[in-house]
Amino acid sequence: MDETTPKTRADTRHPDAAPDTAAADANADANADAGTDAGTDARAAAAEDTAAEVTAALARDLDAGFAALYQAYRGAVFSTALRLTGRWAEAEDLAAEAFLRAYRALCGYGPRRIAELRPRAWLLTILTNLWRNGLRTAARRPPPGPLEDAPDPPDPAEPVEAAAARHETRRELAALLAGLPAAQRAAVVLRHVTDLPVAEIATVLDLPEGTVKSHISRGLARLRALAAEEPDQDADRRPAPHQPRHHTQGGTP
Repeated sequence: MDETTPKTRADTRHPDAAPDTAAADANADANADAGTDAGTDARAAAAEDTAAEVTAALARDLDAGFAALYQAYRGAVFSTALRLTGRWAEAEDLAAEAFLRAYRALCGYGPRRIAELRPRAWLLTILTNLWRNGLRTAARRPPPGPLEDAPDPPDPAEPVEAAAARHETRRELAALLAGLPAAQRAAVVLRHVTDLPVAEIATVLDLPEGTVKSHISRGLARLRALAAEEPDQDADRRPAPHQPRHHTQGGTP
């Protein structure tokens, strides 16, 4: 535990006194924060190791290194594209175009530039730039269909109920994200879907870190507001309240 962790005072109370719940809660919070920080540090270290392995592979052989790049980051690129676009087919096209442009760019990079590359941020920069460019021409295209028009490939081992719940959650999330301004949507997706740190998001979006934090905060607030405005969809599935039966004077229903 570091020096900034609050220290609890010695307990001089009577043995029969009630436990100091405030101190216990403070200790629990401190331990939780320490665990969160440790997990974040571990993820950051793993990301650095992956980046070093990918850049080393690219420096040795472009084609083999690009295969390593694709395997390492295809999940992050596609999940980001899916949440930005809200549509499976469009996300596939966007991710494929991002990797194609990355390969073309790498063909002109020398060993020194490859060694200095931050591959995840670089790929996501290409992706978000493509997406933002596409938004400028979106008015001339038919609006995209909802995410439910192109569901995830089914997992045979997944129970039907779980698959339906997952599909519904993703559909609702896509609809909510579509209600955000582009800058807020990109910042929220990169932070809470792709799990990038704020500093890396600032690199991807070419914005100051303070602006990124503001976009994330405002985007999350807007998502909460949009979610609160949604009608209670479960109400349609609830049974109608019991209606008392009215009988005629003779007792016939």
